[in-house]
Amino acid sequence: MSASRRLWPDARVRVALGVALGVVAYVFLLWTLRHSSYSASPLLGAYMDMAGSLIAFTFAANAMVRFRGTRDRISLILGFGFVLAGLIEAATSLASYRGMLIPRLTGDQISLGWFAGRTLLGVLLLAALVVEKRIPVAREPGKEIAGATLIVGAAAYLISVFYFLLPHAPSIQPDAWVPRPWDLFPAAIFAVATVGYGLRLRRADAWLDRTLFLSAALNFLCHVTISQSQQSLDACDMAARGLMVLSYVAVLGGTLLDNAKLFDQVSLLASSDPLTGLANHRQMLEVIEGEIQRSRRTGRSFGLLLFDLDGLKKINDQHGHLTGSEAIRRLANVLRSASRSIDTAARYGGDEFAMVLPESGEQEARRAASRICERVRNDGQMPPISVSVGQAIYPKDGATSDALLGAADMTLYQMKGQIRRKLGVRSAPAYL
Repeated sequence: MSASRRLWPDARVRVALGVALGVVAYVFLLWTLRHSSYSASPLLGAYMDMAGSLIAFTFAANAMVRFRGTRDRISLILGFGFVLAGLIEAATSLASYRGMLIPRLTGDQISLGWFAGRTLLGVLLLAALVVEKRIPVAREPGKEIAGATLIVGAAAYLISVFYFLLPHAPSIQPDAWVPRPWDLFPAAIFAVATVGYGLRLRRADAWLDRTLFLSAALNFLCHVTISQSQQSLDACDMAARGLMVLSYVAVLGGTLLDNAKLFDQVSLLASSDPLTGLANHRQMLEVIEGEIQRSRRTGRSFGLLLFDLDGLKKINDQHGHLTGSEAIRRLANVLRSASRSIDTAARYGGDEFAMVLPESGEQEARRAASRICERVRNDGQMPPISVSVGQAIYPKDGATSDALLGAADMTLYQMKGQIRRKLGVRSAPAYL
């Protein structure tokens, strides 16, 4: 081990040092905020509450989309939870706006709605973890939605009863070490949630999983920060509101990224064959129609090749269906590697494949067919496989996709009918 390596601490020590420096920086920032003379206008506070509610509603909608696509229980429960959180934030913003018009009777009291909404969100973060651990994937969406509604409703009711039955509303104690000690209760809940979602990252690495951990940590900091607030709308109060809104932005961003990835996967599955990864029958027809339209404009021909894997039933009977599926993938790999960047290879049927060759005539299509047949025969894997091939050229052999496919299919089965032995590169040119 070199001297420079011994002097440089290992990863765990660096992480511990980074955390320690972060804590020191946060404590200094908190001290600065508490002793700041800044005081925001009630209108700014109302705007921040309204922004938080709108982001919460947006996240809830995207969480439900994610649930429909992935059956993720955490998305389902938190979707309902953020709807309630958004409603509470909206009510808080309206109350703040009303407070600008009607003076408050007790300026040192804290809104019970704030505590109820924030505690509810923290409890639901923990509930989502527990439910996911018990049954990670939903199998009956209708029942799961009803169950999630019951969980969220029960949590909201119990938390509301707890807070609104208090004999006195929590109040701010400006001269105390912790002016708002009640905020440490939801802070503790979010601290547990931060640890839980941090441990969960060992087995889950989606964007929403990462941002849930970040959101829980930001909400923990939000309540620790606001616990130092000495009056409404002071520097600590506004910083805490900013952290809360930022936590909502984080989970919304994670959900949007995951949904975008989900939509890409759906789009790919809609246009590709799951076994081979090539274009599927529907995508192939769209490509042929596109080439017909382009050829009509340019006056240039294009080629269509159909390939049939010889003896697939015999391979399945002698070696099993797994080997047969592997033979199909072997042919697909050859088509993928032997095609140009402008060509489109597709799985036409069970053991039938197609290739569209733009800007190609009869000779170019013949050479492509011979090259593919040779590579299939010499791929070096067992059992050996071969293909039969049929060819059609637009517009010589047809002016529509059905006519081209019919012409290529006819030459393909003429070949298979006349030659009863294993076909390779020698047979391909004879009928093209």
